[in-house]
Amino acid sequence: MLYSRHARVYITARSEAKAIAAIDDIKRVVPSSQGELTFIKLDLADLTTIKASAQDFLRKESKLHVLFNNAGVMKPDPTNAKTAQGYEMQLGVNNVGTFMFTKLLTPVLTATAKTEAPGVVRVVWVGSSAGESPSAPTGGVPLDNLDYHNDIGWFPKYCISKAGNYLQGSEFARRHESDGILSVTLNPGNLDSELWRNQSYLMGKFLKWFVLYDPINGAYTELFAGLSPDLTMEHSGAWIAPFGRLVRSRKDLKESTKLKELGGSGIAKGFWEWNEEQVRPFL
Repeated sequence: MLYSRHARVYITARSEAKAIAAIDDIKRVVPSSQGELTFIKLDLADLTTIKASAQDFLRKESKLHVLFNNAGVMKPDPTNAKTAQGYEMQLGVNNVGTFMFTKLLTPVLTATAKTEAPGVVRVVWVGSSAGESPSAPTGGVPLDNLDYHNDIGWFPKYCISKAGNYLQGSEFARRHESDGILSVTLNPGNLDSELWRNQSYLMGKFLKWFVLYDPINGAYTELFAGLSPDLTMEHSGAWIAPFGRLVRSRKDLKESTKLKELGGSGIAKGFWEWNEEQVRPFL
């Protein structure tokens, strides 16, 4: 959709073959576009590789207007899979790797924001309804159990990672309000995508028939978050529901985004600082 409006779009992915195939498909559908589609290899499950991916982009561009953080893992196979640095896979990819890539691109986002009106430059964090489910603990992220020494199932871990995306988006908003960068987190909706590839056959069929929407609906939510003029800096840190609606987040999650000195729990700040510690050796 962005390409059809002549945008310059960078697509990051682990698999070059899949990314190039997707790019070729898009170009076939929109042959008249004057836009650009460029692949950059990015493996969020290995912190040693992420800096090179960010540098690849920065060699090509001096501006970045919208960063869509929509890569993610749900129910890895095996479910106890770890990243290269030993993090639980969902936490490592959805949070730690995403945090590092965003951090490395923050200087170019900040520089771009100086040339645009406040709120034009944006970071969009793709969360999930799972982040507000009963399986997400009070406060969203258990800061004392991020190594999962007290083990829980794969789905609660996924819920924590998605609540973590909301906390990351809100904390980025707090830290970069003065830079004019708008940061929001969204639930794209229940979509028929590769995210469900590790579900059982019967569960996959049930979801496809009764629960999941066509993937383009998720694109509508992301485009609203990334481009809608209805969103301004006063909405930075907001939670966006399908398919482009501003809604209130769960009360305890909202309290997590507030600093302790302002009456909140400060969990978002604590989670941000934990992420900082994890990625520091690889910057």
